[in-house]
Amino acid sequence: MDKTMRRFWIFNHYATTPATGPMLRHFCFAECLKEKNIETTVFAANELHQTGDTVDTHGKPYLRTEEEGVPFVFVRTSKYEGNGFSRVKNMLSFFFGLLRMAGGYAKTYGKPDVVMGSSAHPLTSIAGILVAGRFHVPAIVEVRDLWPEAIFSFGKVRMDSLLGRLLSAGEKWMYVHADAIVFTKEGDVDHIKEMGWDTEHGGSIDLEKCFYVNNGVKLTDYEKSIKEDILADRDLEEDSFKVVYTGTIRPVNNVGNLLDTAKLLKDQKDIRFLIFGGGSQLELMQERVKKEKIDNVVLKGFVEKKYIPYILSRSSVNILNYSQSQYNWSRGNSSNKLFEYMASGKPIISTVKMGYCILEKYQCGLSLEECTPEALAEEIRNIHDLSEETYAKMAVRAKEGAKDFDFSVLTERLYQVIEYVEKA
Repeated sequence: MDKTMRRFWIFNHYATTPATGPMLRHFCFAECLKEKNIETTVFAANELHQTGDTVDTHGKPYLRTEEEGVPFVFVRTSKYEGNGFSRVKNMLSFFFGLLRMAGGYAKTYGKPDVVMGSSAHPLTSIAGILVAGRFHVPAIVEVRDLWPEAIFSFGKVRMDSLLGRLLSAGEKWMYVHADAIVFTKEGDVDHIKEMGWDTEHGGSIDLEKCFYVNNGVKLTDYEKSIKEDILADRDLEEDSFKVVYTGTIRPVNNVGNLLDTAKLLKDQKDIRFLIFGGGSQLELMQERVKKEKIDNVVLKGFVEKKYIPYILSRSSVNILNYSQSQYNWSRGNSSNKLFEYMASGKPIISTVKMGYCILEKYQCGLSLEECTPEALAEEIRNIHDLSEETYAKMAVRAKEGAKDFDFSVLTERLYQVIEYVEKA
């Protein structure tokens, strides 16, 4: 390695390479940071999240691979299913696995100049702080999901309970000891203010060290995929007004609301709902379509991710369909799906009104004040009835807005964070 090249380690329990899964945020950063003379190594668990698949480490503590020039380390962890004790054990095994292997890995491949630990769960970020401290280098904490707030919002633990207070104390410790904090939603920094942890409210966290680097899309790959990964599907080729949803069919995504909406639009024969995705509620939705004779809905089931860009490009309007009650949307949205929708160059309807609203900022879609079938049906009609000129302008704004969330732009923001902690 070039002696002037800096080493950046990223810990992300659920990260993947293109060959092992869809969680590519940090792989994309690693690719782009090479142009900044930074060698980025991503450390992830060998048990691949939500797939049941495993990367074989051949009995060793970790397996180091290299894909498209990106060093990627799979740390051996325990197997798990669902969200019970086995998953907690898996989290702990990744945490302790990182602590055990970091020193030996550094002796072989060189110690890091900066370490970033990325949630979803905070143990990974804590491991990043501890490993960075061992090497006397800066630590960045990246927050992709606010824990324990996410646990509180689902009602699994009460914030004022003993466990809730302990979890919040751990979260505060993590933020205090990080040299920089990266949030993936623009409004997540408000959480620190609301908790009174920032210096302005008498706390010890300087908000100057908080940064915003959203999720996004790699536009060159996306546009290439539209042209090359074509899904042969008669419904996509039809000359109809296609309302498209892509994603998991599970309670948090509230797909039943789409079926209720479709029933209200049955009289408009040119409007069809195409729902792509698998999940725990797919069979239930299929039964509803059949039993209730909702003949303007087609449930397509699971499709490979490579086909999603083409599917979205063939839509008339893409639906961000969420439950308003199962998540705190006031701080914005960082879902990859949003930016894939924008990159398709089609208008978007969100079933929730979000804070820091990207659809509003770029004027490329509509949001519902209330998530009801009646409200969604009305907004679909509104998009359906737009003049060709107005529709085209909205579509162009979506595509242009996606450029701000291309990974080349996002990497520049992350690079600024790295420079900040190195100069501090």
